[in-house]
Amino acid sequence: MRDMSGEQVETAVAGAVALLRTATGQDWEKAKAGRLEWSCRFTAEHIAGDLIAYAGQLAGRAQHAYVPFDITFDDGTDNSGVLDVIETTGTLLAATVRTTPREVRAFHPYPFRSANREGFAAMGVAEVLLHTHDIAEGLGLTYQPAPELSEFVLGRIFPHIRPAADHWRTLLWATGRGDLPGRAPVTDWRWHNNLVHSTDRLTLQGVTPAAAADLVNGGDGGFEWIKGGPYEGTREASTFLLKAYVSGVHRPEFGVFTVVRREDGRAVGGIGFHGVPDEEGRTEIGYDLAEGARGQGYATEALRALCDWALARDDVRTVFATIARDNLASQAVVTRAGFKKVSEDDEENEFAYELGR
Repeated sequence: MRDMSGEQVETAVAGAVALLRTATGQDWEKAKAGRLEWSCRFTAEHIAGDLIAYAGQLAGRAQHAYVPFDITFDDGTDNSGVLDVIETTGTLLAATVRTTPREVRAFHPYPFRSANREGFAAMGVAEVLLHTHDIAEGLGLTYQPAPELSEFVLGRIFPHIRPAADHWRTLLWATGRGDLPGRAPVTDWRWHNNLVHSTDRLTLQGVTPAAAADLVNGGDGGFEWIKGGPYEGTREASTFLLKAYVSGVHRPEFGVFTVVRREDGRAVGGIGFHGVPDEEGRTEIGYDLAEGARGQGYATEALRALCDWALARDDVRTVFATIARDNLASQAVVTRAGFKKVSEDDEENEFAYELGR
């Protein structure tokens, strides 16, 4: 799965600027930007500010807050000049995305306090698409971005939104800018960057719907795997994630995570939940490792971390796992992680293990 994030930023900016250049002679200060309270001029300046802010977060590897700088325009900058700045800041974000290592994460508040290069690219594209839509409404222009741009945004930072056939209309609806048949209007929204859990030797990186689709189709999901990976269990779990996403019931914090070694950034396996906790607070977990990563304690380390996170939540009381009777290695993993065997299923030839608060 080749990372196309930089190209998506460039495509989004080029399309937006090309349209808005046809209306630079209008009064952007007086025109209100769609449903926003902002003027078209302020909204255009906001696009440029977001693009450079995202580039700054990634380039500066910010970890705890936004890098404390802002963008200003010279006195007398006309509408055409504002578009020049949008082109420049878009180019800077695209270049930063291309040159930032995949494992780097930088601060962003929503919802898990960080994002990777794909996340910042998707947020940048979203800002361009949505605010160009707002400006176009205010200036009486027709705006229709390339379909793949909306799909790119939805598959990476809107994993909780059930996609529709028209990705652009789905994105507008998801951000309170339009209607979709059979869905209630949206009045409050946030995008969701993927969740990452860290351990001493590993990071557990949430798999996005876009990555899951690639894994299901035989790709690498955007990760650099050790030999033998991804293992069949990770691909199978990705099919369930994708089905949940298409059905609108996917909850990314209870999804699939790729297990990545800190020492070299290589993915060694997958771990995740089979769904959200039930009414009794029970949720099932599963995991697998590529053969070359077994016997080094990675599964136990990942399992402990994910279970600790889950059991610290108010909605989880028990984590359980089912393991084949002859899978002695996996039984040893759950036992080391503190699970207790609670039942045997002779028909399925497997044991059930539980870990509670």
